[in-house]
Amino acid sequence: MGSEVWVGTWRPHRPRGPIAALHRGPGPKYKLPPNTGYILHDPSRPCAPAFTFGSRLPSQHTTCGPGPSHLVPARMTVRGIDGTPAFSIYGRLRHTAPVLTPGPGRYFPERAGNATYPSAPRHTMASRNWGILSKQQTPGPASYTVPSLLGPRVIGKVSAPTYSIYGRSAVGSCFEDLSKTPGPCAYHVVNPGVYKTRAPQFTMLARTSPPQESTPTPGPATYSVEEHRKPRGWSFGIKHSDYLAPMIPSHVED
Repeated sequence: MGSEVWVGTWRPHRPRGPIAALHRGPGPKYKLPPNTGYILHDPSRPCAPAFTFGSRLPSQHTTCGPGPSHLVPARMTVRGIDGTPAFSIYGRLRHTAPVLTPGPGRYFPERAGNATYPSAPRHTMASRNWGILSKQQTPGPASYTVPSLLGPRVIGKVSAPTYSIYGRSAVGSCFEDLSKTPGPCAYHVVNPGVYKTRAPQFTMLARTSPPQESTPTPGPATYSVEEHRKPRGWSFGIKHSDYLAPMIPSHVED
């Protein structure tokens, strides 16, 4: 047995036709959406209802009810605190200041007069009150004007037709001064291009002189090439593969 290992009859060679490995494409970037699960599910396929188990709720170590450390007072009953008399031993209270409220001798009912007893009406003659100003600030009857009931502009009333008499007009009568009317020379001739098709117009200008050596021209630094450079773009590669064989039409001989 020789040192060389037999590997078969296959040897590396150029494929006879195009294969998928030779085509330049985006590769495994694009894939079909899955049919399982809920996230990124294929919209063209029916989706079964999805349920979640959720996480276990944390156990509550603290409660709102009273514990063994809560002691109900002995005087507390179902209907409230026990109402039996209770006594305590305290020191004697200090002497308070004398009461300053008025006594019965401080009142004089006989001086109340008309405030408590009925009496006949009484009138007095006093001077004019000083609080009223001598000049009245409120408007009097003469401040209001009643609208007129004559003429066509009556408010809230139906007015009869009214007529007016004007003087004779001088226009068109024998008293009109015809020398003040405009004559033919007062009107300007209208340009025919306003109401007709305007003819082409030309102008005669001087000959344009060719640029000389002293003529200011822009230099290379005047142009900004980077401002007009086409921005970069993204593409998926060439349209056809380099390994795609050209189509060779076959000629049929008669």
